[in-house]
Amino acid sequence: MENILIEKQDNLAIVTINRPTKLNALNKATIEELHQAFTDLNNDTATKVIVLTGSGEKAFVAGADISEFAHFSVSEGEQLAAKGQELLFDFVQNLSTPVIAAVNGFALGGGLELAMSCHFRIASTNAKMGLPEVTLGVIPGYGGTQRLAQLIGKGRAMELIMTANMIDAETAKSYGLVNHVVPQEELLDLAKSIGAKISNNSSVAIAKAIEAINANFEDGVNGFATEIKNFGICFGTEDFKEGTTAFLEKRKAVFTGK
Repeated sequence: MENILIEKQDNLAIVTINRPTKLNALNKATIEELHQAFTDLNNDTATKVIVLTGSGEKAFVAGADISEFAHFSVSEGEQLAAKGQELLFDFVQNLSTPVIAAVNGFALGGGLELAMSCHFRIASTNAKMGLPEVTLGVIPGYGGTQRLAQLIGKGRAMELIMTANMIDAETAKSYGLVNHVVPQEELLDLAKSIGAKISNNSSVAIAKAIEAINANFEDGVNGFATEIKNFGICFGTEDFKEGTTAFLEKRKAVFTGK
């Protein structure tokens, strides 16, 4: 991996986008490396939670690498968005392992789209977020027009995208875009603390919960029906037997993720 770093601590994996001289901008190689990293970590039964962040103090991801697509044709632009969404953004959203975005500094354009693809977000006090694509004569292409409206509402999404304004961390929190705001030096500690709480629970149940929650935002999919199906599936797992037995025996459950 040339553009990302992976560190494992107990049941937690920290994935750091490491292109500080480019403010961690997403290029084709970085997207492919992230896809491979998320695939490998999702297949690693020891990894219960993934934290995604950016190297340095200035940026989570400051955007996409514009030099790679500035001369693309219409069809090339469409393919760029389609492949990016498939390889990374939709892929992360639907990953069965929880992914927490730890947003440090700028999360702009593709960077904010990547953060929004994660299952939830926490931010440092110096974080700045926005989708400035219209200043380049283009629109967000990695799911930004869809996920931003889902997370903060249609009106606010319309205003942010059309004005290309950046918002600070506290505004993002008030909008529901991020869950917590802490000083930058406390950001990863908070991510680890939340990750530890998640890791104590049934990973197979969490995977089914992610699927059910996401189903509500898919066209033509009945989220309630997905919830009912996944609720039933949980009854056939070893974790369900362990969880209910531990509750009745008044002891702490020890889940195996099966």
